[in-house]
Amino acid sequence: MTNTHEIAIRSLHRIEELEEVRKLESAIWGETDSIPSHQTITAVKNGGLVIGAYCEEKLIGFQYSFPGFNGQSAYLCSHILGIDEQFRNKGIGEKLKSAQRDEAIKLGYSLITWTYDPLESVNGYLNIAKLGGVCSTYIPNCYGEMEDLLNSGIPSDRFLVEWHIGKKEKTDSNGQGLPLNFVIENSLIQWDAIDEGVPVPSFTLPLPEQECDTAFVAIPKDFRTIRATNIQVANEWRMKTRDIFSDLFQQEWQVTDFMKNSMTEIPVQFYVLSRK
Repeated sequence: MTNTHEIAIRSLHRIEELEEVRKLESAIWGETDSIPSHQTITAVKNGGLVIGAYCEEKLIGFQYSFPGFNGQSAYLCSHILGIDEQFRNKGIGEKLKSAQRDEAIKLGYSLITWTYDPLESVNGYLNIAKLGGVCSTYIPNCYGEMEDLLNSGIPSDRFLVEWHIGKKEKTDSNGQGLPLNFVIENSLIQWDAIDEGVPVPSFTLPLPEQECDTAFVAIPKDFRTIRATNIQVANEWRMKTRDIFSDLFQQEWQVTDFMKNSMTEIPVQFYVLSRK
C-alpha cells in the first residue's frame, strides 16, 4: 500500500473533478445522500472549497466546505471529509485539513467549523488533539435518523468544532503529562468490559467541583465496531455521553484535548475538558 508521501493534495474547480468527488462520496456513504456536483461547483465559485487527495491521479479522498455567516462575521463550514476505505488511517485526513486551512486563510477566513460524531475516536484525536479545534456545543440527533452506510441505527449526535485557523499554535494540551491511572479514576464515565473486552458504560461520577479546572470523559476506542456488532451498547454510549457533555457545556466547560492510550487492555480513550 502506498504511503502518504505519494499523495497529492490540490483544490478542485472543474465540474469533471467534482463529479469524481460525488462518485467517491457515494461509494463511502451510499448513492442516496451524495451531494450533486452542480451544488459543489456553485459553492466553489462563491467562497467555498473542495480539496482532493490523489494517488497516481486517482481521487482517494476529498474535503468539501461552504461559506457560513452568523449575522456578524463570515466563516467556513467544513461539511464533509471522506477517504477511500483502502487509504484510511494514513494521515490523509490531516493533510486535507491542513490544505483546507491554507486555502481558507487565502480566502480571508479566520474560523472553520464542522460537526462530527464525538464517539468516533479517530476523528476526536484528529480534530481536537492534532488540529487544535475546540468544542462547547453538543447537538443531539443533528441530522435526524440517518440511513446511510455508516450512521444507521443510532441517533446522529454531533460535536460542533471551532477551529480558529488564525492562531499559530495548537490549543494547550491539558492531557499531556497526566498519569493514565489518574485520568481513568477521574473519568466522568466509568465502564465495564464484556465480551472480548468491549467497553460498556457502567456509571457516571458527579460533575467536577467549582475549583476543578480539568475534566475527563471516556469514549470507546473502536465505536464503529461496537455499532456494527452490538447496537444496544452503542446506544448506551450515545445516551451516556450525550448527558455528560450537555451538562458540562451548560456549565461553561469546553473540550480542548483528546488523550489516546496505547494499552490494549484499556478499551477507551479520553476527551479532556477545561473551563472557558
